[in-house]
Amino acid sequence: MAQEIERKFLVKDSSYKQLAYNHTHIAQGYIASGNGRTVRIRIRDDRAYLTIKGPSADGGLSRYEFETEVAVADARDLMQICQPGIVQKTRWLVRCNDGHVFEVDEFEGDNEGLVMAEVELGSADEAYEKPDFIGREVTGDHRFYNSHLRSNPFKLWGKDIKP
Repeated sequence: MAQEIERKFLVKDSSYKQLAYNHTHIAQGYIASGNGRTVRIRIRDDRAYLTIKGPSADGGLSRYEFETEVAVADARDLMQICQPGIVQKTRWLVRCNDGHVFEVDEFEGDNEGLVMAEVELGSADEAYEKPDFIGREVTGDHRFYNSHLRSNPFKLWGKDIKP
């Protein structure tokens, strides 16, 4: 069973843009979500993916993840049957000196103003280097799950959030 182990953080400043080696645009919708489970369709520039995630048993640090590439035309069709609220963001990739890659998501639309970073790990206790732009950890805080941002956008609750 494929396990995704990741930590999520708020981002303090935009220095990640100068450090990034790549960036892409992402639009993602949720065919189904609830009880920690999601079925998501994502279009990332000119590629598309169907992803199924299971609930976390350890406070949001890890969860089952299955992902497969699908045709972009099929993904566009699937977007039409998604729950209301498509999440749009630009993802910036920043490689650290220790080899870890931080994915920094700069949200758009109703989630504009929210910038989060995540790093995938091989184990829950794996050491990693935190770049200077990394702020407060939000791993396991459901408010920052993309599936939550779909129906409860950052503009409705995030004005007092500090990185």
